[in-house]
Amino acid sequence: MFDPFIAPSGTLLGLLQRGRGDGTLHALAAPRPEALAALNHCVVSDPRHDWQVENRSLYYARLYLDLDGGIEEIERHLGDPDDHTDTDDSRTGLALSVLGHLASYERDDALALLRRYAATGANWAWALDELALRDDDAGLRSLALPVLSRFPATEEGTAELAAAVRDSFEPRPWRLWADDPREAVGARVRAATEQGSFDRWQRQLRPGGPRPGWSVQAVFDWAQQALERGSELHVPAARCLSAVAGPDDRPQIVEVARTGSEGARCAALHYLAEAADPAVLDLIESAALSPSRTVADAAVAAFERMCGDDAVERARRWARRPDALGASAAGILACRGTAQDAPQVLGALREAVRGEGPDAPRLWCLVDGAGRLGIACAAPVLRHIYRETSSSHLRGRTARALAATDPSFPTGFAVECLWDCEETTREVAALHAETGDIRVAERLRRLAADPAEEAEVQTAVRSRIGPDAPAL
Repeated sequence: MFDPFIAPSGTLLGLLQRGRGDGTLHALAAPRPEALAALNHCVVSDPRHDWQVENRSLYYARLYLDLDGGIEEIERHLGDPDDHTDTDDSRTGLALSVLGHLASYERDDALALLRRYAATGANWAWALDELALRDDDAGLRSLALPVLSRFPATEEGTAELAAAVRDSFEPRPWRLWADDPREAVGARVRAATEQGSFDRWQRQLRPGGPRPGWSVQAVFDWAQQALERGSELHVPAARCLSAVAGPDDRPQIVEVARTGSEGARCAALHYLAEAADPAVLDLIESAALSPSRTVADAAVAAFERMCGDDAVERARRWARRPDALGASAAGILACRGTAQDAPQVLGALREAVRGEGPDAPRLWCLVDGAGRLGIACAAPVLRHIYRETSSSHLRGRTARALAATDPSFPTGFAVECLWDCEETTREVAALHAETGDIRVAERLRRLAADPAEEAEVQTAVRSRIGPDAPAL
């Protein structure tokens, strides 16, 4: 999937793409056709950089309800000829998830569209999982023949059916179909279920690939051979070393960490880092300057796995380095440092935003560190990250950091966070938003009554509106 184009954060489309609470508030205030056009664009052109972890579906479904929007654009998107050529889950997954949430809000048109797509669409398995959570038994039974017709009664089709049953996220439809008295349905599904269970058992017994011999040198050879085949098995090799290495092997391992071949050197660095060997920090510093990118990256990764006081002390020396090891050291201080490290964490946070923008991967731990250390003067840069990042997860972490550093958070961003796409962000908002704002009181009550809302959010809401909480 290509990285999506994200509109500027000050536009309605940009707000909705980011899943910000202000996106909902602005959409409700905008002309309805404009708001629906932006919403449809987001649903049919998934704006998430990582669609597997970022949430948008409930956020968009709620906005469809608030705008009384139709699902014609979603239907056109699912019925596009591309559906059978571009079968990547990311093309239709968001639209199907939105339909699922709409169905849970008793939108019959969404339920009917999910049924049609499960019968004819390429991403039928996703649609079936959505229906498994929302549809009644009769609706699911009506899909048995259309779904099973996808698998011809051949050896290959039977194997594909067994894999589909085995790998399904929601087993409810298959269990219903297994009880079907028709030979073409019940008997086929029961046989596929048995075959899937047998396949799973076989996979558990079958070795997962080549394994190293039972010696330190054999482990090093295995790690190097894996790298030559294009697989980086440094960490598994380090675990193997933990099983086979004794005190007498330390000189060999240290020497390999200093001068060994790439794969072996990486494994040795990880092993020594896990063991907190006294020599490992100097070895990591040397390896970080290696002309081999593989070795340099492994050195940084090994350092990040260390959690002792020595690693924190060395991070204080390295945090000002202008390379990957310096960035890693700043992250270590953010996660494990103390108040004395606040200036270095703040400096690294500002530098990351200036140099790499509001979506830089290393911002995650630096933002967390700013909140953990309570760096009040980090609030301006945190507010910038909150507004501009396209990652809803990073925005949520930024909201938590702002709650710890910015006195204006309860009356500012916390209010819009009640409409955010991420449940963890809504939870933070429910705990901190100033209830003197009439919008907050109304939104808290709505979240408390919404059956689709996550339990953690509703627990936070009840702490604000329960019998022992101040009156709203």
